[in-house]
Amino acid sequence: MGNEQKNAAVDNTKVRDNGAKLIFDDPVLCAEFLRGYVDIDLLKNVQPEDIEDISERFLPLWQEGRDSDSVKKIHLPDRELYLVAIVEHQSKVYYDMAFKLLRYVVLVLTDYENEQEKLHKGITKTKGFKYPPVLPIVYYEGTSRWTAVKSFHERVHLSDVLGKYIPDLEYLVVPLASYSNQELIDKNDELSLVMLINKLRNSAEFAKLKEIPPEYFENLSENTPEYLLRVISKIITVFLAKLNIPKKEIGEFTGKIERREFAMLFDSFEAYDVQETRRVSKVEGAKAHLIKQVCKKMEKKMAVEKIAEQLEEDVDEVQRIYDIAIRYAPDYDVNKITEEVLK
Repeated sequence: MGNEQKNAAVDNTKVRDNGAKLIFDDPVLCAEFLRGYVDIDLLKNVQPEDIEDISERFLPLWQEGRDSDSVKKIHLPDRELYLVAIVEHQSKVYYDMAFKLLRYVVLVLTDYENEQEKLHKGITKTKGFKYPPVLPIVYYEGTSRWTAVKSFHERVHLSDVLGKYIPDLEYLVVPLASYSNQELIDKNDELSLVMLINKLRNSAEFAKLKEIPPEYFENLSENTPEYLLRVISKIITVFLAKLNIPKKEIGEFTGKIERREFAMLFDSFEAYDVQETRRVSKVEGAKAHLIKQVCKKMEKKMAVEKIAEQLEEDVDEVQRIYDIAIRYAPDYDVNKITEEVLK
């Protein structure tokens, strides 16, 4: 991919884009997620070809209008399992997740009922008819601990009295923050790289990834198909854009992934911490404002002590600005003075 194409890809990626949706849309990454991150024996051998995405059936029905939610039909050797994967991107815990998932499960089962009735009229009324299992999962990317109750039963008044008559749907949470970098490296698959990048909360944390052993990247370089490298690049582009990293830097980084240059991945990557950038910008803005005020007082021939008193600023700080600004008298080029003071 040329530089123009890579920059265009970055330009078209908005911060609100759903990187995790891209994970679940890809059958290889979705299968790796089910095998390695969902602790259910039934899913330990799921392969990409076993996964059928049926999310589009339900998009018009989601009350929140979310297009990030994913519904998969998992074809197991002797049965079918519906998997409802709810991708949660908020840093805050969603406390009504149990009820949301209960609604989703009902929608999925209603769709299944309608499908079976079209195939075999009246089958859902028979004694032997059974619904498929639906496994609700929350993939949680927030940094705080997930504290919402996982059972709808606990969200209902008098559930301790009415007991079994209250729906007892419980969902499974896969919290990204619970995995250490080493645990992800040990999984040694494509999804682990995506998760390592997704865990970063500021770009300065990239320094930690330089400690990844070379054999980890050798495995990715040798075994990852071309199309999946492009998918991974797209996902990582979304994550890096949220860290206030320049487009050129993102393009160079993802370009190395697509060219399988994993050994050089972190060689030239610089830290762009968005919080630090904002802090420095705020400090520089305040300094420029002070310099402008000092220069106005100097135009009126005020002494340093008088300027400091009127502006309620430290005399030494005003003196430092004064000594530089006096060389630009009588015009007092504020931009040049500011640049010199900040240096």
